[in-house]
Amino acid sequence: MEAFDTILNWKLKRGSHTFPGPDGGTCINEAAIVAAGFPYWPVRSAYDMPACFSRPICTLALYLNDCSSDEERQHLLPFVTRLACADTAEVEQQREAYIASRMRYRFSLWEGLQILEGALAIGRQADGLAPEEVTTRLETVRQSATPPTPAAYASKLAKIKAWFDTVA
Repeated sequence: MEAFDTILNWKLKRGSHTFPGPDGGTCINEAAIVAAGFPYWPVRSAYDMPACFSRPICTLALYLNDCSSDEERQHLLPFVTRLACADTAEVEQQREAYIASRMRYRFSLWEGLQILEGALAIGRQADGLAPEEVTTRLETVRQSATPPTPAAYASKLAKIKAWFDTVA
């Protein structure tokens, strides 16, 4: 169980990120890319994912990630290693139909996790990843993260100020 400490301590956040922060600081799909052994890149939709990832499942995971509170979102962490499970077009259509038939206007994260679990049970399962390998991959990305500097904040503030100056 110690091998999953990094995953359990990885911090899932809402939205796409240019690079993860020291605490993880990515959405579920960005963490899944790293866990699967790909270099980190920002994800804005399921179509930004590598081909070995299921589009319907990643779309649902991203929706759950972005619609959850910071505390709730962390319940998605056990799914990080399970998203790389793309299958045939027929299976992907079955997954999409399964998800669509269970989606409602409003539902709890827990209901969403059950839908995600059910969709993951259809077709090919993600290749098993050794906990040590996942830990190493996530830790490597975390260690290469650089904390934002005051200069970076000042630069962003200057851009915002310039934008307001042109609008005014």
